[in-house]
Amino acid sequence: MGGRLIWIADKQPQAWACSQCEWSFSAPTLLTEIEAKNAYDRLASASFAKHDCTTYARRANSSERDSFAQQARKLVMQGFQPKDAVQITLQEIMFEHRGDPKLIEAARAAADDFLRRVKEGLI
Repeated sequence: MGGRLIWIADKQPQAWACSQCEWSFSAPTLLTEIEAKNAYDRLASASFAKHDCTTYARRANSSERDSFAQQARKLVMQGFQPKDAVQITLQEIMFEHRGDPKLIEAARAAADDFLRRVKEGLI
């Protein structure tokens, strides 16, 4: 196991997943009580710790994922203000890639560029 536990919110069903392979732990659809959500998170974490990435297909690497602008644009299309979409996207990237300061700095630069293009009416 070399990956990190990540939350996949853009697909249905939403789930905890491994950042390196296709292992996932889907959330029950009617999960509403906070105690039940906490128990689900603990079960997902324990299951993640036991999984072996070599038994699953590799997850698409970050170069195959949406660009910063695409991620922020999706949030804007869902009704978020551009500034809020940028902040949410930055937080997701910072959370997922805590150990990669170069990637985080590149995301900040992409955030500034995205907001500049919005102000200029290019997006």
